[in-house]
Amino acid sequence: MTPRFARTTLLAILLVCTAAARSSAQAKPQSQPQPITSVPIIFVHGNGDDAAKWIGIIWLFESNNYPPDKLFSIRFTHPNARANDTVEEENRSSTTDVTAELSAFVTRVLIQTHSTKVALIGSSRGGMTIRNYLLHGGSSTVAFAITCGTPNHGVLAMDTNLDGEFNGKGRYLQSLNHGYTDNSEVPPGVKMMTLRSDKLDKYAQPSGIAFGKPETATGVTYEGPALAGATNIVLPNLDHRELAFYPSAFAEMYKFITGVAPTTTQVTPIPSPTISGLITGFENGTFTNLPIAGAHLRIYPVGTTESTTPAYEVVTKADGKWGPFQASSTQEYDFDLEYQGRHIRFYKAPIPRSTTLLNLRLLPVPAKPKDEANKTASATPSQSELFIDRPQGYFSRERDAVLIDNKIAIDEPSGLPLEDSFLAHLATPPTQLVAVTLRKETIAARPSADLATDLPVVDFLW
Repeated sequence: MTPRFARTTLLAILLVCTAAARSSAQAKPQSQPQPITSVPIIFVHGNGDDAAKWIGIIWLFESNNYPPDKLFSIRFTHPNARANDTVEEENRSSTTDVTAELSAFVTRVLIQTHSTKVALIGSSRGGMTIRNYLLHGGSSTVAFAITCGTPNHGVLAMDTNLDGEFNGKGRYLQSLNHGYTDNSEVPPGVKMMTLRSDKLDKYAQPSGIAFGKPETATGVTYEGPALAGATNIVLPNLDHRELAFYPSAFAEMYKFITGVAPTTTQVTPIPSPTISGLITGFENGTFTNLPIAGAHLRIYPVGTTESTTPAYEVVTKADGKWGPFQASSTQEYDFDLEYQGRHIRFYKAPIPRSTTLLNLRLLPVPAKPKDEANKTASATPSQSELFIDRPQGYFSRERDAVLIDNKIAIDEPSGLPLEDSFLAHLATPPTQLVAVTLRKETIAARPSADLATDLPVVDFLW
């Protein structure tokens, strides 16, 4: 073989191989885009709330393969705001208090995850706390910020109480909304999104219906949670809390942070979740997230016959912690909390995934309705009662009827979703299980004849 022939042959072979490689590459389908980031996410709860509010959303992120070690939820010590931000109130926090707690928490997450930036997602007051943190030096550590149902322009706007945290004309919100140039209400360098309802957010109403004064103008609008310079998303038919804790809200969060839509908006169960958490209390007319010592927790499986043998049992120490408890994702449980002569029994649907955030609060005895005469004629004399609770949303009979043994619960509030709990009066004996259904979630529970000593709580997730 002559050198010229050898070179020509080699060149031909190279051309054929290159063409084949190009053809092969073009024939292969393009892979789906992968999430562009797995930045640590910190979830920030709202007024009077707790880190446990975010359990369902965290499960949804995990179900879409977001790294569990990048998901965090802060628990503010005193979650309720003051009436006047400048005046101390026992068991309540100022805007400075919660912003300082958030700043310390962000620093800890950055160190723990070896990251330079985080994403912050806040519900209601939590979104205002995020904005205060961004305004006062935090924007350099934040890549994404999302506010959910946050009253960014106030629950109302008035010329009095200018030190009220939720006053749109007050000093606090004025500083948040006028802290930047170019008519923008968001800091440069931070990608920011707001989630708001169309007309069902109790704290974005042109009238004072949420305060029992529908004839009074609030000075705010349905658009109050939106921010100039942010990506503003409207989620129709969602209430104030669902804007943070409902699957459709999660889908917007996930897409905004990762750049791709989630593959599922349902929690993927695991066979044997491990759960643990905290027990906290209620003092001076407000919830706190301070731990309770000496609370006796027993966890019973719920079945047709009442179990007398707990699957788990503990008396809390000074840190208020309980767990870990190895559960079944197909078994419903009764979390029986005994403290100072009272039993509070939390009935929850089967818990599908592990969590360390489950807070069992020592609820006060629920108040009776002021006007029992408003009960319909179909109501029968009550033999027992159930306290029906929806921490992640509000009730409205016309929108989402609660069913008790397949019958509409006539005690459920109607109209604009304003209340997250109600008392159901039943003719059912206290020893008998009833099935309580909201949307696609059904929970079996035993009612009580004396709420002062035995408070059964039907605790919906969604």
